[in-house]
Amino acid sequence: MERRRFLLGLAGALAAPAWGASFEPVLPGRRLVFPADHGAHPGFRTEWWYATGWLSLPDGQPLGFQVTFFRVRTGVGEDNPSAFAPRQLILAHGALSDPRKGALRHAERSARAGLGRAGFSTETTRVWLGDWRFELTPRGYRAEVRDEGFAYALDLRTDAPPLLNGRGGFSQKVADPRHASYYYSRPQLQVTGTVTLEGMTQPVRGSAWLDHEWSSELMPEGAQGWDWVGLNLDDGSGLMAFRMRNGAGEALWTAGTLCAPDGRARVMAPGEVRFTPLRRWHAPRSGIDWPVAWRLQVAGRTFELVPLMDDQELDSRGSTGAIYWEGAVRVREQGREVGRGYLEMTGYGKRIRVG
Repeated sequence: MERRRFLLGLAGALAAPAWGASFEPVLPGRRLVFPADHGAHPGFRTEWWYATGWLSLPDGQPLGFQVTFFRVRTGVGEDNPSAFAPRQLILAHGALSDPRKGALRHAERSARAGLGRAGFSTETTRVWLGDWRFELTPRGYRAEVRDEGFAYALDLRTDAPPLLNGRGGFSQKVADPRHASYYYSRPQLQVTGTVTLEGMTQPVRGSAWLDHEWSSELMPEGAQGWDWVGLNLDDGSGLMAFRMRNGAGEALWTAGTLCAPDGRARVMAPGEVRFTPLRRWHAPRSGIDWPVAWRLQVAGRTFELVPLMDDQELDSRGSTGAIYWEGAVRVREQGREVGRGYLEMTGYGKRIRVG
């Protein structure tokens, strides 16, 4: 019952306007500075570190993985000196897309920051919740997730600098620049580590994508949800693209960043990015019809996104209150596979709440 009350309060904190709280604003022209901006930004309302990728087991079987840590400033109890006051919350999702199972393996956790149970660093990427953690070490990122049905311990490495999305990391979500985030990505991360399934631990290798994003804005008025991709292409380039949708499924805003193999970045204008659904899958648990296959047109190129498997729906109503589709996809161009990545879709059942 105590956990139930906490989760209900958490859902309220995520959805409520938090009257009286003064959150830091996202403003154009702020220069992202590293390594400081790898760390947490507790003055802002919401923040997440989000890693996705493809892994290969020793027998060549593919797996998709996802780990996300959220930091939420609730605006509640900020004048309360008690360590039990829920000023900052940490939430975490971990998942594996396993074609042999045919459905997503996933787990979620949530706790107040502090008391040794959960926390974050403002100096570098270091966020944890119990024995789950995501941190930046001298050798790269380290992700550790453990649950009854699965576990993984992964090292994600890159020598490339962060890829700044939008205008120097200022990423608009609609035409009104008040609705924006600070946002950078790290494509083409090389992954090694272990995955444990059915009690058996096996080595894995693969590639991954990292997003780090923070903001204080709620969802823009009229927005229902978004579609997002982070794609590692075989030529060494990386592509981030998203669209914000209204209730009719029409794009309110689109954006994208293409990172060339040599590290040069090209930021796409809204008219250069177009998402077109090709096929839908009906989720038996939620009843939502998800567009799981897509045509993505970016800067004169046309990609087809094909899911590793259809059932990659993640029900996080126990923590963030949302149901979303988060899945591994193959990238094809002119019928040939040219990369792999992840597709995220929100707001297809009901309007997603953020902030």
